[in-house]
Amino acid sequence: MSLVRVHNFSVSLDGFATGEGQRLDAPFGHAGSRLMQWAIGTRTFRAMGLHGDSEASFGVDDAFAGAWGPGIGAEIMGRNKFGPQRGPWENEEWKGWWGENPVFHTPVVVLTHHLRPALEMDGGTTFHFVDAGPAVALEQARALAGGLDVRIGGGAITIRQFLAADLIDHLHVVVVPIILGRGERLWEGLEGLEERFDIEATPSPSGVVHLVGTRRGAR
Repeated sequence: MSLVRVHNFSVSLDGFATGEGQRLDAPFGHAGSRLMQWAIGTRTFRAMGLHGDSEASFGVDDAFAGAWGPGIGAEIMGRNKFGPQRGPWENEEWKGWWGENPVFHTPVVVLTHHLRPALEMDGGTTFHFVDAGPAVALEQARALAGGLDVRIGGGAITIRQFLAADLIDHLHVVVVPIILGRGERLWEGLEGLEERFDIEATPSPSGVVHLVGTRRGAR
């Protein structure tokens, strides 16, 4: 069976995956770009066209960042990763943070209690809006993935739900040396999680630590 993977998910030293006050001009709230600063200059992120044209960096951070795409057939994300709106859709004009050609190039299942028609974008990305728990959402994503792996893209609540349901096989979390103090924590309610994973830590010269957990029993 295909694997369920998390890649490049950053948390602060105190466990926050996003800051407080997410809005259209601040996707990570008061954290700003600090949680993703390690990735912004990598060759992988430059190739996505997200962060300008300056010379790309290689090395440890790029090696981890580049594992994000190969073998992925679909992504699952929470409503708050798709956009800053809460509650019923004010309109259906919002198409995500990524422009007309999002970086995914696969089907994307967006978890929301407020459904809307599927949104087909350029480059092979189609957003499917689904009201379902982790197990059912994963079944739908696997049906769309064509036998390839499924990536859980975030945010913190979504990854936490899939971890609580023991549905994640590969977990890559990047610990960033900042203290946020408030926001959305990743690890809330997951005491003893380390007992389910074999964990390796790789420090980077950029100051972050890449933690990779492989669920015991996963191939």
